[in-house]
Amino acid sequence: MRALLATSIGVTCATALTLPLAAPAPATAPTAPVAQASAVSPAEPVEPVGSTQSLPLRALTGTAPRATGEPAESSNPATAQGLLRRDAHRFSLVGVVWDDADAELHGTVQVRTRATGTGRWSGWQSLETHNTDHAADSGSAERESGKVRGSTAPLWVGDSDGVDVRVRSESAAPRHTAGARALPAGLRVELVDPGEDPEQPGTEGAPATGSPTAVTAVAPSAGATPAVQPGALPEIAGLTLAAAESSAVNADLAPLGATEISALSKAESEEQAVVGAGAKPFVGPRPRIVTRKGWGADESLRERAFAYTSTVKAAFVHHSATGNNYTCAQAPSVLRSIYRYHVKSSGWRDFGYNFAVDKCGNIYEGRAGGVSKAVLGAHTLGFNTNSMGIAVLGTYSSKNPPAAAVTAIAKLTAWKLGLFGRNPKGKVTLVSGGSGKYKKGAKAKLNVISGHRDGFATECPGIRLYKKLGTARTSSAKLQGR
Repeated sequence: MRALLATSIGVTCATALTLPLAAPAPATAPTAPVAQASAVSPAEPVEPVGSTQSLPLRALTGTAPRATGEPAESSNPATAQGLLRRDAHRFSLVGVVWDDADAELHGTVQVRTRATGTGRWSGWQSLETHNTDHAADSGSAERESGKVRGSTAPLWVGDSDGVDVRVRSESAAPRHTAGARALPAGLRVELVDPGEDPEQPGTEGAPATGSPTAVTAVAPSAGATPAVQPGALPEIAGLTLAAAESSAVNADLAPLGATEISALSKAESEEQAVVGAGAKPFVGPRPRIVTRKGWGADESLRERAFAYTSTVKAAFVHHSATGNNYTCAQAPSVLRSIYRYHVKSSGWRDFGYNFAVDKCGNIYEGRAGGVSKAVLGAHTLGFNTNSMGIAVLGTYSSKNPPAAAVTAIAKLTAWKLGLFGRNPKGKVTLVSGGSGKYKKGAKAKLNVISGHRDGFATECPGIRLYKKLGTARTSSAKLQGR
């Protein structure tokens, strides 16, 4: 079977769309406190507006909490920093960042938050500090942009208006800090407000009528970054140009401005796949996918150009490590928060994962560039090339993932891997770009559906989710008709 290759723009128009590359904004050092809200011109269509408060951490004493749980001011910032209880503008997600993306935080990061309007404080919650493995590959344009910062995994805390933070260096103990490893420079806590959910007009996201459109097989060069010339796209009410560009790359699958890509049967999905004469396509039924428009992505945040890799050989499954205290109705807000944290706080070009799945099994478009295309992500350090990343929203180190989420992984991979001729139960050899498990240039033989820990020394996607990947592989292959 001949695999479907990513088109440079993916729309079945007689006229090709070409994009003017927008230069990324220069990196700026945040000041405290900073409210980074998305600017929206009155003349422009309005997208959900969120904000980020960026607050510097200060030196704290007592690496062990007192009976009250309150640290106190200290003169030793190398081993313990934090932020005493303080008011904040409303936020729903919290993370900690630092200046040097190559520096690791060897220690613990804990936060507690105050629920908006109630005055009730949560208990202390830990943030995942070893997050460097969720990133663009070393030497890539995204990694070398000069904007990338070190960061913890973010944590979803729900609607909050107060925060308390403590960061403790590894091996630090009261009055015995000489041997403690220093904390990285420039520690800041990021408080992210996802903004309000977008309005969903009844006509948007409706399944397209008529026969499925054939997908044209074109082989672009890896790293291609097309964009749309002004006037090349029809004007759609409620869409900015950036939002229209993001939607246009899926125009062979759904109407421009659609909030979802509708599900197709296996037969319809196979009709869309381009295969060799006489070859049997092994493409699973296309699942319903909520588009970036559907979950309210602010397209002004990301870099305008799209980045592609040559093909999709493997799918890496992750957990977002953002906690499980969200409802499925809140999943779009969680996504907008992670997106803003990835771009504004961590300095990435866009949302890191290619797809996301919530606990109810809903599938979401992640990084912009087209859901049927080989979009270059920033999810598995060393193995972003020729792969895709799927993040299941939640933390699955000690909690079993819902069956609906595992089923969604199977459905998504059966379709997407099938477009590129991959067997979900097969093996693949990938060349490492350099990770904590494989040195640069090393060849790694991995499962076509792998967990993040297969490519990097990490706990991700959590042992409970990792143990379910065998089920996902079997179900995915069956959906492909293997």
